[in-house]
Amino acid sequence: MVTTPLLTLNNGVEMPAIGLGVYQTPPDETAAAVAAALDTGYRHVDTAAAYGNEREVGEAIRSSGISRSEIFIETKIWISDYGYDATLHAFDKSAGKLGVDRIDLLILHQALPSRFDLTVDAYRALEQLLADGRVRAVGVSNFMRDHLDNLLKQTSVVPAVNQIEVHPYFRQPDVLAADAEHGILTQAWSPIGGITFYRDSGHTSTLEDPTVTAIADSHGKTPAQVLLRWGLQQGRSVIPKSTRPERIAENFQVFDFTLTDDELTAIDALDTGQRGGPEPADVTLEAFGVDIPEA
Repeated sequence: MVTTPLLTLNNGVEMPAIGLGVYQTPPDETAAAVAAALDTGYRHVDTAAAYGNEREVGEAIRSSGISRSEIFIETKIWISDYGYDATLHAFDKSAGKLGVDRIDLLILHQALPSRFDLTVDAYRALEQLLADGRVRAVGVSNFMRDHLDNLLKQTSVVPAVNQIEVHPYFRQPDVLAADAEHGILTQAWSPIGGITFYRDSGHTSTLEDPTVTAIADSHGKTPAQVLLRWGLQQGRSVIPKSTRPERIAENFQVFDFTLTDDELTAIDALDTGQRGGPEPADVTLEAFGVDIPEA
């Protein structure tokens, strides 16, 4: 079985470089997808309170027969649970649904710039959970350079991870640089290319881009494998999402080839600067707040 290369976070914790993402995976399909991933060799699962499928992730992990210590669990606190006490309670909700005492990586799902005071209080709760040993690492998601700078001025622990949208059509070089400057690992959501977001915008999918398909053909690989390899070779963590066992397995077969510097540069050049997901500044409690159930 293929083993996943490990990335060392800024606090020394090791995290598998590739994980299964379960964003938009219906709860009734989540356990099977996670089981297929674990059978393939994945040892990292990325979920979130707002996805509504933490319970099923936990069920699949317990049913796998694989030691809990071998599986890296990552989840996220939603903006509705920001604030010091609220975030401590949000940890309890997530840990309870996952069926674990300790979470490997706990991150804030959005920067929430309109109420950054709540974001800072939420992150201070993550720092306390880290100090208490209830989480092994803490991080953020969808934080831009100014959000990182603002957070670091008011807190003590540098985030281990910043999970952001990164794919060839939207590279976010400024955020990649900011993460690197602070010793924060960039984790790419939508690493294969914003397929859902771009489908209705008149923009060609990255999987059909001539540059990508030509590189894939030259290596005897699929476009998706090339795009995952591009991210991994540039030092990012990637968390592709799929519910199909054959696609889950395909996404894992990315450690037996290497892209050339010219190929990496050609993929970089596809950047359009067009974001697929929501603008971080548009994520407000009024527009995006939802109650996260207790159980």
